[in-house]
Amino acid sequence: MSAATLYTPEVLGLATGLAALPLDEGLPLRGSARSARCGSTLTVGLAVDAAGRIVRVGVSASACAIGQAAAALFAGGALGRDLAQIGAARGEIEAWLSGGALPAWPGLGAIAAAAGYPGRHGAILLAWRAAEAALA
Repeated sequence: MSAATLYTPEVLGLATGLAALPLDEGLPLRGSARSARCGSTLTVGLAVDAAGRIVRVGVSASACAIGQAAAALFAGGALGRDLAQIGAARGEIEAWLSGGALPAWPGLGAIAAAAGYPGRHGAILLAWRAAEAALA
């Protein structure tokens, strides 16, 4: 599989879209994650409602374009979800990366080719892991 298959215009567009999701002081919950395999890091800031559902997301990432695109997809689908739902989604993504079916998380098909690159798996999971840390 070539890099062109992995780094599509859609993936690159998602990655650059993180600029619209700044990590700011108005996001009181913080969580960070690091991929041991590639060294990518990501911090998520969240605001939640009284029921613990995410109402706002900010991201600061030092990751490859796949990790950044995955973080943008996380942010696009996280609103209204709580800790249990984020954890369940992370589990589904881990299963997919281990050879299972593509999860139903909105837009995840945009990075589907990355499942064939084990070196990118840790970066894909960063946002979900960071959000779990923030919500725990």
